[in-house]
Amino acid sequence: MKAVRLLGPNDFTVENIPVPEISEDEILLRMKTTAICGTDMRILTGKKTRGVRYPSTIGHEICGVIEKVGAHVEGFAPGQKVAVANVIPCHHCAMCLTGHENACMNRKAIAYEFDGGFAEYVRIPEICIASGNVVPLPDDVSFAEGALIEPLSCCLHGQKTMGVKVNDVVLVEGAGPIGLMHLALAKIAGARTVIVSEPNAFRRGKAEELGADIVVNPMEEDLHSVVMEASNGLGADVVILAIGVPALVNEAFRLAKRNGSVSLFAGFPEKSTCTIDPNLIHYSEIHVTGSTAYTRQDYMEAAELVRSRRIELEKLVTHRFHIEEFDKAYEVSKSGEGLKICIVP
Repeated sequence: MKAVRLLGPNDFTVENIPVPEISEDEILLRMKTTAICGTDMRILTGKKTRGVRYPSTIGHEICGVIEKVGAHVEGFAPGQKVAVANVIPCHHCAMCLTGHENACMNRKAIAYEFDGGFAEYVRIPEICIASGNVVPLPDDVSFAEGALIEPLSCCLHGQKTMGVKVNDVVLVEGAGPIGLMHLALAKIAGARTVIVSEPNAFRRGKAEELGADIVVNPMEEDLHSVVMEASNGLGADVVILAIGVPALVNEAFRLAKRNGSVSLFAGFPEKSTCTIDPNLIHYSEIHVTGSTAYTRQDYMEAAELVRSRRIELEKLVTHRFHIEEFDKAYEVSKSGEGLKICIVP
């Protein structure tokens, strides 16, 4: 089979390698779509190295068709369309036992400990199946939508953490795929006004298409003035940093209302630092949250949003490339020209 092999930081190639052998407790998945994530790009460019194996196959936003089922596996059969929640909790650490399995201290993940989806076939290990991480999908959900349930789950978990609610004014900084998912989820949650700040004209247009109430070019407009006008001078109830730029952190605190929330949602480059004015947090009682991964409940709820058509993820897909064209997909992702770039067999 063809697979993208990560050999080191900023060193990858498409190779022919053997199709994975599976045990009696495993599933062999024929990949139909694996989407490129911002985390994948940080791994590929060497900006993220923690927990990354070399050589390995990455890619964790995965949807496909079951090719083969081990003799001991129940409830699945060849030909089923499934999505895969790649984060596998241990179920017994302090985090798992207190309802925070997304922050599991022993978690494993497809595309990290196990080879991922930038390949024609993917071995789904026993612990992934036993955790309920293989999710059947109906025929009317596309493979791309199935793959994008994973990042949607991350965004849904973040929205729960930051507490978006009815009548909120929400500011999303960054209109990449993650920012646009936050836009859609905030509208579903009942936000009164969703403001999207994005310097890229194409992405601003996509934000308007997906229902943003106000779209701002921060390079040409005063974002602070826009937010204050939209919030009656109070500031945003929730500010979501959907782009990992340390210089935006203090600005996010200034844009939040008193007792508001700021979510440092996006991953930041390794060893990132920024100077924070603690008085911005102290005197305004700003709630600062991070967000990592998702729980299986988050994943199931995100899958239901897709199945019920409350959110249409196909609108985020701008490019599809075959595995052999991974170099092209990488360059498009790096350029920021598109939104979701999908790899297909």
